[in-house]
Amino acid sequence: MSDQSDGRSRLGRRAYLKYSGALAGGSLLAGCTGNSQPESADDETATTQTPTETTVTDTETETTEATPEDTSYSVSISPVGEVTFDEVPSKVMAYSPQYIDMLVAFGHEDSLTSVGFPEDYVGGLGYFYDALDGVSASADGLTQVYDGGMDKELFYELDNDVHLMDPAWVVTFKGWNQTDVDEIAENVGPWFANRYSRQHAQPPAAYRDDYRYYTLWDLSGKVADVFQERKRFEALKTEYEKLYGHIRANLPPKSERPTVGLLSYWDGEFYPYKISGPGFGKAHVRPMGARDAFADSDKTYAENYDAAYSTEGLLEIDPDVILHIFAVGPWYDWDEIQETVSTDPVGKELTAIQNDRFYASGGSFQGPLKNLFQLEMTAKQLYPEQFGEWPRFEEGQSYPDLPEEEQLFDHQRVADIVNGEF
Repeated sequence: MSDQSDGRSRLGRRAYLKYSGALAGGSLLAGCTGNSQPESADDETATTQTPTETTVTDTETETTEATPEDTSYSVSISPVGEVTFDEVPSKVMAYSPQYIDMLVAFGHEDSLTSVGFPEDYVGGLGYFYDALDGVSASADGLTQVYDGGMDKELFYELDNDVHLMDPAWVVTFKGWNQTDVDEIAENVGPWFANRYSRQHAQPPAAYRDDYRYYTLWDLSGKVADVFQERKRFEALKTEYEKLYGHIRANLPPKSERPTVGLLSYWDGEFYPYKISGPGFGKAHVRPMGARDAFADSDKTYAENYDAAYSTEGLLEIDPDVILHIFAVGPWYDWDEIQETVSTDPVGKELTAIQNDRFYASGGSFQGPLKNLFQLEMTAKQLYPEQFGEWPRFEEGQSYPDLPEEEQLFDHQRVADIVNGEF
């Protein structure tokens, strides 16, 4: 612990924390594979015990005294199981961008102490947050958790109340095993996350039989319950449902929809993704119902790099629209990619290049706020006649300041919800 007296106080609180499930009890949360449709609802909520009263009698007088209020509550998630908190966590590690986004969405960004890569993960979200009045996130003061590996001692130093990281993923890190995972959960704070729902990939064998997959909004609801922000979550989900319904209701007939190639470009090759693939990583493209340019390809893959197209190979498929995944953010040099592909003798023959429909797209690590913006952005990129033109993305710029009449969801309403003014 960083401070002895602080350590005694925090351990006193944690002595009350009951941590059960895969890590403490040795069994995984039972459950079948979740529905990958984005509109499915969360069905597990936090519970709070009701305070009770008792009568105390001494030799001279009889009085009635209220027992201390029990404010504990429990939240379940696969593969962790049920976690009981005695109070809302005030120090949090959120390794991945989607959980940072959830903390911001639910008004608890100040509790964040550490993330996987502060500048990249937090900075990548800033592009979207600039469009919301009063909403921001800063990497200043955040500890980087990953530096060629994860140091177990760092978890003790940070002394977080909860770690928003999937224990099934933690055991895959060099130097970590199940004993280490159990130790941190027991001595520091519980794990609470689900990583493999992003693309419905298989977790490690020890977790595989009972691992459950969740939608983005299922996961967001569970994290909201950890921070006792169910009302704020429901308000944001209402905005999402209105946006989702608006997009679906206004899609053109399928025969009139463009063929879309979702891919990334690296070192002269194109790496394809299926736009309708399972998992919350596709939650911004799957609702668009577009025709997948790689639907019949034998080179698509489940988010790994085993398959790639040359520029000549991509020209044979020739999508109407090309979305470059993760280009909105710090991971790719979008200006360089555009220049390279559009000036290549073969690349410039691509229909998407000729029609100026090679777009910087969002990423798969998305929480509720990023999902709203990425849905709006993708709808405009694919269907400008129905939803309005999408402004070109330029490096260093923020999300476009769209006039109210061009917004597909109410940006100010979402900002008000995040800021607690709803």
